[in-house]
Amino acid sequence: MAPVRVVLVDDQELIRRGMRLLLEISDNIEVVGEAVDGLEGLEVIRSTSPDVVLTDARMPRMDGVALITELAAQPQRPSAIMLTTFDDDALVRAALDAGAAGFLMKDASVDELVRAIMSVVDGGLVIDPRVARLAMKRPAAPETSSPLAVLTRAEREVAERLATGANNREIAQQLSLAEGTVKNHVSSLLRKLEQRDRTGLALLLNRYLGEQLG
Repeated sequence: MAPVRVVLVDDQELIRRGMRLLLEISDNIEVVGEAVDGLEGLEVIRSTSPDVVLTDARMPRMDGVALITELAAQPQRPSAIMLTTFDDDALVRAALDAGAAGFLMKDASVDELVRAIMSVVDGGLVIDPRVARLAMKRPAAPETSSPLAVLTRAEREVAERLATGANNREIAQQLSLAEGTVKNHVSSLLRKLEQRDRTGLALLLNRYLGEQLG
């Protein structure tokens, strides 16, 4: 299995250097590029075609949210994880609304970071538990207004697990399905619920299923 290709985007050289050293301890990860801000990040990403981009939130010229927004418009976009020392709800929601597949604090352990990278490559959604409530909390909606009424029973089962951030492999294992079948259900969910990507879909599902799931 080829290593996951990662690009680091952060305006602090020491943080980039330290993160590269820590990540490259893992045989499953290869850091293929670095950038000091979003604008340079776009150039590096185009030339290296990474699987995952780890980006800071606050940077000059182009910040992390703007970078993720630009990546969302690309047909073969990498998964993006935002790393930051900030945990305000506006930033968390802006990053996820832009299409981020993950949001972690910079003091996350190496193991947590590696697990997050491997998860988003498989289609998972990873949010630091300390800020998850900010991202996932939504006002309860009346059952009559729920868009989930259009889902089949099988789609609903997949939706319940996707709402927790599970990736396709984990959902397939939990429901004893083939990964291809789960992928087809996710595509159907995106179409029926009119979401452009998996992150938006997971947030929508959590809005309507969050309290039921616990």
